[in-house]
Amino acid sequence: MPRRFNPTHWQLGSYWMLLAGVGFAIMGACVKAGAQRFTTGELVFYRSAFGFISIAALIWWQGKPLQTPLLDMQMRRAGVGFGALLLFFYAIAHLPLATAITLNYTSPMFLALLSPWLLRGEHRAHGRQRQIFNICVVGGFIGVCLLLQPVFYRDQLLAGSLGLLSGLGAALAYVHVKQLGMQGEPDWRTVFYFTLLCTVTSGLWMLFDRITPLRWQDIPLLSGLGLSATCSQLAMTRAYRTGHTLTVASLAYSTIVFATLIGVIGWGETLSMHEVAGMLLIIGFGVLSTRQTHT
Repeated sequence: MPRRFNPTHWQLGSYWMLLAGVGFAIMGACVKAGAQRFTTGELVFYRSAFGFISIAALIWWQGKPLQTPLLDMQMRRAGVGFGALLLFFYAIAHLPLATAITLNYTSPMFLALLSPWLLRGEHRAHGRQRQIFNICVVGGFIGVCLLLQPVFYRDQLLAGSLGLLSGLGAALAYVHVKQLGMQGEPDWRTVFYFTLLCTVTSGLWMLFDRITPLRWQDIPLLSGLGLSATCSQLAMTRAYRTGHTLTVASLAYSTIVFATLIGVIGWGETLSMHEVAGMLLIIGFGVLSTRQTHT
């Protein structure tokens, strides 16, 4: 039976996205450190393989069933999510990093546009409340632009278009996550199928690209990458399953705030006034969005 959502639980459910934001920021730091030695395909593989092995071991240990009547939807979610990831990596390779991240983080705005049609089973906000949700999503994105300062050039139209498509693909993947949750699919099963497809596909990618010999010194970094990615995926899946979609979308911008703080602490980066203003906008609109789940 499809699950019925209790609006009084939405705010708490949405806060899982903050935990996911911390994890994704740590994952980004691991990717930045690992990129000096490993290719993109290898990093995707190790990130996915760790999660797949961990979830598979948990499923085997607890005797959880993998059979699901929603296998087609699970594979669509995994395929769309992996496609968005590939587009994002292409954008990273051909655009300034800040520009690629900004384009990928258009996903909350696509969610705001798509949710009235694709998430009809969720309690829908109306009138002023719906307008405030949309303002929070757009306002948070303005904060992202202030913080990252994306730059575009004329010869980057293709890469920019694909980067924008990565944002749309991510939004569609989150819609699938929400729909699976509304049908009663557990978080671990959704993450299992996603990591399974990503592991197999990125493993094939490695075969045609490059395989870097592993050293003992690489284990802590790759373990941190896999652990942070797995915990983030589980937390994000739970956030979209149990929280209000647009509130979770607003809180998704927190990843950039946490990543910026890690850069300040770990790499000694400094913040300008407009970057501080961008962080405050993201935080402010995120708080405003969570308050709307009470009304």
